[in-house]
Amino acid sequence: MRTKLFLTLCLIGTLLSCNEEKLPDDNLNNDDTPTNFHENFGDETTRTFIGNIIDINSNPVEGAIISIGSSQTQTDENGVFIINNAQVNDRFAFIKAYKNGYIHGSRSVVPTSGSNKITIMLLEETISGSTSSGTQETISTSNGASVSLEGEYIKEDGSTYSGNLDVIIHHLDPTDDNILFQMPGMLYAENEDNEERMLQTLGMLAVELRGSGGEDLNIAEGSSAEIKIPVDASLLSIAPSTIPLWYFDEDNGYWIEEGEATLVGNNYIGTVNHFSFWNCDIPAEAINLCVTVINENETPFANTKVTITSTTFGTRIGYTNELGEVCGLVPSGETLEINVYDFEICGSNVISTAAIGPYAIDSALAIIVGENSDIINETVTGSFINCDDNPITNGYVVLTYGNQQFFDLVTDGVFEINMLRCSSSDNFSIEAIDHDNLQTTGEINYSFNTPETNLGNLTSCDDITEFIQYNIDGDSGDSVLIASNIRATFGESDTTNSETGNSLNISGQGDAGANNCFYLFGELNDSPHTGTYDNLDWQTPNDTGINIGECIGISQNNNNIIYNVTSLGEVGEYIDINFSGSYEDYNGNPHTINGVIHVLRDSE
Repeated sequence: MRTKLFLTLCLIGTLLSCNEEKLPDDNLNNDDTPTNFHENFGDETTRTFIGNIIDINSNPVEGAIISIGSSQTQTDENGVFIINNAQVNDRFAFIKAYKNGYIHGSRSVVPTSGSNKITIMLLEETISGSTSSGTQETISTSNGASVSLEGEYIKEDGSTYSGNLDVIIHHLDPTDDNILFQMPGMLYAENEDNEERMLQTLGMLAVELRGSGGEDLNIAEGSSAEIKIPVDASLLSIAPSTIPLWYFDEDNGYWIEEGEATLVGNNYIGTVNHFSFWNCDIPAEAINLCVTVINENETPFANTKVTITSTTFGTRIGYTNELGEVCGLVPSGETLEINVYDFEICGSNVISTAAIGPYAIDSALAIIVGENSDIINETVTGSFINCDDNPITNGYVVLTYGNQQFFDLVTDGVFEINMLRCSSSDNFSIEAIDHDNLQTTGEINYSFNTPETNLGNLTSCDDITEFIQYNIDGDSGDSVLIASNIRATFGESDTTNSETGNSLNISGQGDAGANNCFYLFGELNDSPHTGTYDNLDWQTPNDTGINIGECIGISQNNNNIIYNVTSLGEVGEYIDINFSGSYEDYNGNPHTINGVIHVLRDSE
C-alpha cells in the first residue's frame, strides 16, 4: 500500500482544511488558561448530527430521547436520530441519550462541518444489589468492582431519603472494544488547575441509586462512599501507585478531577462524596487533530475506521464522516502512529499506516490511500423521493455491507456515499427512510457496479404501519413518536358512566419505556362516532369526551385539549385522531400539546 501524508499545522479549534476561513487561535496547551473552562470550547456555531443508539447486543434502541443543547428528538425503529443545525461550539459538542430502563448515555465530540456521526451504546439499569438507609453496605459486581455505602442518602431536591434503595453498578474495562461507545462524553477533562487534559483510562465505574419509588438518589452531604475499580492485568505495568479520580459532569459533558485512588493489588480504591461515572485516569496535555481520508483523486472516504496510537496513552478510534473527516484529541509532544482500516467483512486490515507528529498545536492532515488490488474505491449514488416524486429533504439512507451498517443524511433528495470495499465481496443493501413522513423504501439488495453504482430513484411508499406522535411545549419541548406495542379498541364500555357501548381505548409503549408511553380513553357519540370532542368528565353520567392518561402527566385542572376523531374504522382498519390544546401537569405547571394518532383498530 502506498501512503502519502499532507501535513498542515494551523492554530485551530475544529479544522477540516486549512483554507482562508478565519480560525480560532486557541489550543489545548494555551498557558493563558481561561477562568471559565467553557471558553476553551470556542465560538458558538451550528452543526448537523446523525446517530444510532444501540444496546449492549448492538440492537437498535427505539424511542430514546436525544438532546443537543436546546434541540431534542427521538430515535426511530432503527435506533437512528437526526438533529439539524444544533447549537454547539467550534471545539465541543455534547450529545445526551436517555431511555427508561437504561442509565444515561452521552457522547462529546469535536464537531466537523459535515454530518457528525454518533454511536452510543446504552447500558441497562441492572440492579447489582439493594440496601436501606441507616445501613452500612458493600455492593459488589461479579468482576470485583464494588461500592461501600455509609447509609445516608438524599433525593434530587436535597431532602433526606429514608427507606430501601437499589444500587446499579457498571464497570467499564478499557480493554473492552465497546468502551468508547459505552462511556459518557469523551476522554476530555478539566483538572484541578482549570486546565484542559485528555485522559487515558485504567477503568471506570458507573453508580446510580434508585429509591423504592424509582427516584434518583445520591450520597448525603457530609457522607461518602468507597469505590473499588479493577485494573486489567494487561494495564498493571503502567498503573501508578496513586492516580487522579475524575467524575463525569452530566450537565456539561466532560470529566472533572476530584480526589485520587490508591492501587491495592489489582484494584484502585478511592473515596467519593457523590455518584456519577467515576474514572481512574492518567492525564496528558493534548492537541486537537483532524484527519481527512481521500484517494489520489481527492475523493473522500466515509465510514472509514481511523486509529491513532500513542506508546504512552494507548489508541484513539474514530470514523470518518461523508467528507472523509474525523477529529479528536491526541497527546502533544509525541510521535504517533496512524492507521486506516478496511471494513470488518474484508478482515479489518490496515490499508494505510504512517508515523505522524509530534504536535505542539492543533493540527490537520490528509491521508491519501493509494491503489491496492484487494481494496476498491466505490461510489454509490441515487435520488430519494416520496410517492409524489418530491425530493426527501429530511431523511437518511442505511447502507449495509457485511455486518456493518452506515448511516448517511439526505437533505436535498440525493445522496452520494464514497467508500472502500474489498474485492472479495461485492454485495450490499440500501434502505432509505423519510424521517418526516415515517416512510421507508424497505431494504433493497444490490451489487456494486464499479467504480460508481447509481441506484436511480428510491421511493419511500412503505409506511410505518401505525403510530402515535405528539409534541409538548412546541419547539422547546419534547417530541415523542411511538410506533410499536400499540393497541386500539372501540366497543362496549367497562365503566359506570356510560351505557352507550362507545368506549375508545388507545395505548402504546415504545420498547417498554415508562417515559415513552401513551394512553387515551374516551366515550364517543353514536355512529358515525367522528367529530370534535373535549375533556371527558367521569363525574357526569353518559358524558362524551376524551382524556389522555397519566403517562404524560395531564391533570384535569385547566384541561383544554380538543380532539378531532376523523376516522374510526372497523377491526383491522384505521382510527385517526388529531389533538391540540393546553393543560396543567400535576404540579400545576402549564403546557401545550399537539399530536396525531394513526393506529389500526384491534378486536376487543
